[in-house]
Amino acid sequence: MIDMAKTTLRFAEIDDANELLQIYAPYVEQTAITFEYDVPTAAEFSKRIKNTKEKYPYIVAEIDGKIIGYAYAGTFKSRAAYDWAVETSIYVAKDDRGLGTGTLLYAALEAILKLQGITNVNACITYADQEDEHLTHGSVDFHKKHDYRLVGRFKKCGYKFDTWYDMIWMEKFISKHVVPMPAIKSIKEIEDEAERTLESLS
Repeated sequence: MIDMAKTTLRFAEIDDANELLQIYAPYVEQTAITFEYDVPTAAEFSKRIKNTKEKYPYIVAEIDGKIIGYAYAGTFKSRAAYDWAVETSIYVAKDDRGLGTGTLLYAALEAILKLQGITNVNACITYADQEDEHLTHGSVDFHKKHDYRLVGRFKKCGYKFDTWYDMIWMEKFISKHVVPMPAIKSIKEIEDEAERTLESLS
């Protein structure tokens, strides 16, 4: 069992792509948690990291230099009116789940998004009434534990492993909605404060 007291948080780098893929690949190949059919190449994954980091935090958790999980935010919708909302994603290495890594990553992610001025964090989650070999209710339970609430459900909209799955949206407010609303700060504008936040949570 890993010692969570030794967990370090930092921002992901492009060179982390191969290690992050080792965590992500089993989710693609063995679960319906992601609707990707094929594991992306390292080059494609590197591009995803780069694109995310241009606007939002992309955080990894590691112990003794080994990455055990990662979380990031992405655009919810591209129209300007949606600037204060993001979609979150989190993946923890299979052997390191249930030990608090996800909670630590989400705490850091939300803290930094709050510094940027984000109000709404949204999670898009695969769901089925009955658990099966490719999907449990673990992700829903995790988000409920972290004060996300169910706000929408799309029926039988994803097909993987010869099974039709639903998609649900869960949402959490992390900042106040005010009028007028201050403009979102870029990740570069809050870089120093964000680094201090990661250090304080590590």
